[in-house]
Amino acid sequence: MKFFKQLTILSVLAFLAPSCTSYVDYNPKENYEITSDVYFQSADDYEAAVVGVYDPLQWTYLNVLIGDIASDNSLSGGESATDVVGLQNIDNMTQRPNNDNLTSIWKWLYEGVNRANYLEENKNKLDFDNKEELYGEVYFLRAYYYFQLVKFFGDVPLFTTSRLSATDSGTLQRSPKSDVYAQIETDLLNAINVLPTTQAQKGRVTKYAAEALLGKVYLFEAGDDDSSPYLAKAANILENVIGVYSLVPDYGSQFLKSGENGLESVFEIQYTNTSDWYDWGYVPQGTEGNFGVIHNGPRAYSGPLYASGWSFNIPTQDLYNSFEDGDTRRDASILNMVKFAEDNADYNNGAGVSYAEGYKHTGYYNNKYIPRAGESGAQTELNYLNNYRAIRYADVLLMAAEANIRSGLSDSKAQNYLNQVRDRAFGDTAHRVTATKQAIWDERNFELSMEGQRFFDLVRTGQAADKINGFVTGKNEVFPIPQQEVDISGLTQNQGY
Repeated sequence: MKFFKQLTILSVLAFLAPSCTSYVDYNPKENYEITSDVYFQSADDYEAAVVGVYDPLQWTYLNVLIGDIASDNSLSGGESATDVVGLQNIDNMTQRPNNDNLTSIWKWLYEGVNRANYLEENKNKLDFDNKEELYGEVYFLRAYYYFQLVKFFGDVPLFTTSRLSATDSGTLQRSPKSDVYAQIETDLLNAINVLPTTQAQKGRVTKYAAEALLGKVYLFEAGDDDSSPYLAKAANILENVIGVYSLVPDYGSQFLKSGENGLESVFEIQYTNTSDWYDWGYVPQGTEGNFGVIHNGPRAYSGPLYASGWSFNIPTQDLYNSFEDGDTRRDASILNMVKFAEDNADYNNGAGVSYAEGYKHTGYYNNKYIPRAGESGAQTELNYLNNYRAIRYADVLLMAAEANIRSGLSDSKAQNYLNQVRDRAFGDTAHRVTATKQAIWDERNFELSMEGQRFFDLVRTGQAADKINGFVTGKNEVFPIPQQEVDISGLTQNQGY
């Protein structure tokens, strides 16, 4: 059995994993404190600990759902207005500091930071081969967790040398997001210097993944300021990734089981359906499956190809209609259930396709991360194998196009990179458009819709107030700090909450 003691930011990090290679096998001491006397005695101990730093990546399904639900792309959905109230509030832009979903994001991301810091705390205890490369993975992961935190919450507590302990209660303060970004940059640059360009084990980060993430970080630091020096930095670092990967010819194929860790995958969060997880009391930390997938499927579904889900994260009619005729990304991204039912009316000797309409029903579903028949195991809802494509090469091309055209470095490169993405989408060269920053921003949503990126792109480019109903400028760029952190740690609250 795999078990971790759940943390808040004020908790003492504790790992209780008696016998599993995918979790870190620590022996707990009194008060769950772990000392160097009982761990970090061999290179294998460090390797196992690094795998433990990867593990909270699998818990970030809410980050992905909220990235579209908070935007103009999708609606909360679910069974009713009281089904997962936190997501309903976020859809309505009425989220408050006691939002359970946002509190979970905070806790789980800081657990990732804590795990990385535990390795930093014990870095000098032992020397072994490939130690620097292994720590490159740690620094990438810590940067990834802090990047998520700063995107969601803005100024956040920043600590890097050790885990938090109980004595830290009441002493934490929020660091300016500029300081957090500076640390993210430092971690990624350190990772780039030591990470290999390839990894034998799928899912482990590479130098190119770190460069791609750093390019994205620079774009977020630039915001909507076309004079920002971060734009040139983004263009230069992303150039190192151009040509290393390639776009798969069939856009939709990369989101299938057969497309995992493919030619377009720069960084992919790994999931499996082989862990046979049944315990609903320890989700998502226990299962190795993608718990986000079940949220996206049609309710009470009967038919071919797909499986039942909970009808959250429902694409809007406007999103579906925004795609041009001939754009293969529309149907790969959005399942039109009415059309699908018509096309499969003869299924099961004419029984056809049936499903139940959920709350805020539009008739559309997220086709990229939808429950598919036969892709889960044990407790079906908890064990879907679908990897999350955190950074795709198409994203890199569009980031590089944006950075080049906004910085003035190279309009021709920007046009070339945009052309590559659109040529793949339409299967021809007849649908090219002139590369402008707005054209590239629009293209990002056609390419990345329903992948959890939209809200954050709208915020960083200054378009959120015009696109999102209920969005309040000066408030909704970030989400509220969890109330328990305000109460216990005395952290200041974000403006407007």
